[in-house]
Amino acid sequence: MNGAPNASKVAAQWVEKADHDLRNAEHTLTLAEDCPYDTVCFHAHQCVEKYLKATLTALGSNFSRTHDLTELHAMLPRAIGAGVDIADLAELNPYAVRARYPGPWEPQTRGDAKRAVEIARRVRKVVRSKLPSRVLELRRDS
Repeated sequence: MNGAPNASKVAAQWVEKADHDLRNAEHTLTLAEDCPYDTVCFHAHQCVEKYLKATLTALGSNFSRTHDLTELHAMLPRAIGAGVDIADLAELNPYAVRARYPGPWEPQTRGDAKRAVEIARRVRKVVRSKLPSRVLELRRDS
């Protein structure tokens, strides 16, 4: 295929990556001992970020290079963004940095990690219900 991929295909690639992040978070959370809760929180954040970017891509919207979930959500048309709780996005936002780098913050707990995965699952469900079916039907390798 010559030229840039179409928006639906790129959006489908974002969806695939988002689902990989969620699977990684869910699987890592099953570790009985030595679970890296920060990693779970980071992947939950990444899942949500990529679902929001998939939606913006499917709509043909440009977005800045950001990890700020509330900023990405604000770029969505109201009808599309409805159903995604801004407070949930704000709760995940710190994990873009806190979960990846050392700093003066408290470490993430199992409760934090479970909550982050719950939020990611909720956002995934809402966003998938609003994405065009052509995006969800495409596979990265097709």
